[in-house]
Amino acid sequence: MSESPESPENYAETAVREVLMADDARVDAAVGYAALLLACVGAAGESDRLVCRWQAVTSRPTVLLVPDEVTARAWAMLFAARGTPDWGGELPPLDLDAEERAHRKHLAAGGPLRELAAEAEDRAREGDLQGASSALTGWARQARRSARPDIATLAACRHVAPLLVRGTLTVADGWARDYAGTLIAALHTRYRGESEPMDWRGLIERIMWLRGEPGNMPPPATNAGIDDAQRRLGVRLPLEYREFLLTCDGLPADVVFPRLLGTAELETSGQGVRISDPPGLVLLAQSGRIVESDPLFGVTTHSGIRDLLREHLRLLEAAL
Repeated sequence: MSESPESPENYAETAVREVLMADDARVDAAVGYAALLLACVGAAGESDRLVCRWQAVTSRPTVLLVPDEVTARAWAMLFAARGTPDWGGELPPLDLDAEERAHRKHLAAGGPLRELAAEAEDRAREGDLQGASSALTGWARQARRSARPDIATLAACRHVAPLLVRGTLTVADGWARDYAGTLIAALHTRYRGESEPMDWRGLIERIMWLRGEPGNMPPPATNAGIDDAQRRLGVRLPLEYREFLLTCDGLPADVVFPRLLGTAELETSGQGVRISDPPGLVLLAQSGRIVESDPLFGVTTHSGIRDLLREHLRLLEAAL
């Protein structure tokens, strides 16, 4: 396995700045580069997730993510190695044999990264996977000298692309998911409409987008499940809290935000109902207020579950 490019965390920082502050063309370029980089470190799922969210919030054509013929060739070779995702079907089909010949000429133009990519391609074509991996290690080492190495030229190598899809260029555990999630959150922040609804579903979906987990919203509780919980707890849950549960039955944890318990997990706690794990959030059933106890910040009282989640949303937006 070869080494990964230097400081990939810096790529996210730069890309987020571009997504939030640059013009649309540079946003597209940043997302296109990030998606290609993710695909080249074996994170095809995260690459597809990023592109699909970009499509959803911008409604722009996918061809804008492919600014030149080398990038188009790179995606064609990667798709040949891993299969074409739905979004990739929007790109014009290419003749891979003709593209391979054209790319040999491109590599012959020279330069340290092109020379190493050519060496990796030659070794891979000959079936020398150890030699190809060694050349990719050299490519990764050389790439450290660039803030944004030319990943497209590497991926456009027909016999190297399958190695990239398999994860020959490695990154730290969780990096690809965090990288994609951070950019997705930035995209949603930039392109959020002022008229975006903030009903319960809109609020929870917004939180999950900013966490970088669109689609990970828990399913809703049932009225029967809530009735069972109220009988077990001996209290009637406030209307607002029932509305929350009927939108999503609990919520996953996120960094410093605890996991919100599902209906079947709610427990009595003193004069209220414990709604989080680890303990720290207690719902006062009569008033609907939520008391938050934190060992560092002390005790905070929220007017209700919506107030608590809106504060979480505010902190997520500020973190960008």
